[in-house]
Amino acid sequence: MRAVVFEEFKGPLSVTMVPDPAPVPGGVVLAVRSTGICRSDWHGWQGHDPDIRVPHVPGHEIAGEVVAVGAGVSGLRAGDRVTVPFVSGCGGCAPCRRGDPQVCDTQFQPGFTHWGSFAEYVSLHYAELNVVKLPEGLSYDRAASLGCRFTTAFRALVQLAELAPDETVVVFGCGGVGLSAILIARAIGARSIAVDVDPEKLDLARAAGADLGIDARAGDVARRVVEATRGGADVSLDALGSTGTLRQSLEALRKRGRHVQVGLMVGERSDPAVPIGRVIANELVLFGSHGIAARAYPDVFEMIERKQVPLERIIGPRLGLSDVPIELPRVGEFKNLGLALVDPSRV
Repeated sequence: MRAVVFEEFKGPLSVTMVPDPAPVPGGVVLAVRSTGICRSDWHGWQGHDPDIRVPHVPGHEIAGEVVAVGAGVSGLRAGDRVTVPFVSGCGGCAPCRRGDPQVCDTQFQPGFTHWGSFAEYVSLHYAELNVVKLPEGLSYDRAASLGCRFTTAFRALVQLAELAPDETVVVFGCGGVGLSAILIARAIGARSIAVDVDPEKLDLARAAGADLGIDARAGDVARRVVEATRGGADVSLDALGSTGTLRQSLEALRKRGRHVQVGLMVGERSDPAVPIGRVIANELVLFGSHGIAARAYPDVFEMIERKQVPLERIIGPRLGLSDVPIELPRVGEFKNLGLALVDPSRV
């Protein structure tokens, strides 16, 4: 099969022929119909994920068709249209038994712990526990756009922060997670404030439903959020991942506000200083958010259908595998607008 491969971290990305995968016991193989290009893929290529071993095939936001089923799998069959959380639980460890497969002790992550979806086919482990069948009316592109962006934002805002109607969320970073958070806030009936340094991304955020866009280049972001909300946002979400956006997120909150950290902190930013005095004095709540359980997908699908969530507004270019070596490095430059989706069948 054709796949995007890198032989060394930060090294060349190339489309090459590799062996077709076979299903492992308990797993399935998918023909990849659509897969997103995500900043997490860029982090992996840069060498920020200790689970990756080279040579490696990245890609983790997957929608596809089951083409082969491994021993012990009874709930899936060839022809099923499916997706999968980017973190799959084993089902047997303590976190999985508590119902938290997104923090599984021996998790399977396509594109990180194993080869991923920038390929014509991908092998998935622990399929019975994690692979999710798609609703009939949900296209492969819309399913791939859920990826780790919409579902991560859903986990952050709905399951952790419990964003309520008439509350306000301030979103730092208008990439895929940030734009998804704005769509979700709109569906809930909450207000949203988008923060970014790119005017085009702010325009896209407004088109997705943001009530206010703030250009961070002008400075004083937290003060402007506090003024606009008359006291601070109820919820903040750092979808970018920097010491600056983390601090601004906390300073933009009202007393007893909730902050969710989604953006990865790597390298010299991996251990940021937190204004813990402010956290204590204002009784702020801090969440980390990593993945989502497969059992939450029916709620995600129900929100999309019932609220008619316009996923198309945040979907960007449709690409082929040959475009990935060009587009993936651009993710690190924050030049991508909207969610880029890859169809491996395209030349």
